[in-house]
Amino acid sequence: MTSSPPPRIGITPDRSAAASDIEALFFVRRNYCAAISDNGGVPLVLPYDMDAVETYLDQIDGLLITGGMFDVNPALYGMPARYPEKMALKEDRTAFEQAMLRAAIARDIPVLGICGGMQLIAVEMGATLLQHIPSDIATTIEHKQADDCDLASHAIHIRQGSKLRAILGVETCEVNSLHHQSVASSTDKVKVAAVADDGVVEAIEVPSLSFCMGVQWHPEYRVNASEKNLFTALLAAARESAARHRTAISA
Repeated sequence: MTSSPPPRIGITPDRSAAASDIEALFFVRRNYCAAISDNGGVPLVLPYDMDAVETYLDQIDGLLITGGMFDVNPALYGMPARYPEKMALKEDRTAFEQAMLRAAIARDIPVLGICGGMQLIAVEMGATLLQHIPSDIATTIEHKQADDCDLASHAIHIRQGSKLRAILGVETCEVNSLHHQSVASSTDKVKVAAVADDGVVEAIEVPSLSFCMGVQWHPEYRVNASEKNLFTALLAAARESAARHRTAISA
């Protein structure tokens, strides 16, 4: 009996600014890829190509939507830009990631969103965003830390009964923090799974799907021991998804 192949996880890259599109670079930090390969998966970087979305989904068992130093356009959640001077957009990246997310949801392929990836999942599920945390809420927490990313910045509290609580196996943990926007609230389609001391949403889940969740921090830096479990869970869900797909094909 042959063993099943390792799960393949598609990873959305960032892109550089360039004088022309042909000169732009796609890039992914190595720790994103290592978080997949070190846990038994195969990371596959997905260049932006709207015509290849369904082909990509045919080739992967799970999707990792990464973070980046840019924002989701408020127009996508029906709001004007309140702080345009604080905002940076990458419309081509957002359009591609949104297309990949929608196609993955339609197939119930496991999805993990990190930082901006979590925000995109929330927006797709009907939520809105705080567009600039220091201006929108009163807080003493620095959510865009000046320290190195491999250092913790603040605590988060994981809600009882959430899938995240079962995965991480802890009630609270220390995480890094590299964002100035955040999910404003839950909706009937997306539930809050963790918050910071100031109430800022730190994790979300989509209960109607087998595995679709987002975290606001960057677990690929492995600031705490429990973060490995998040990628282990993604890969386990990807293996189950791949097995369902193989069964459906053979039926």
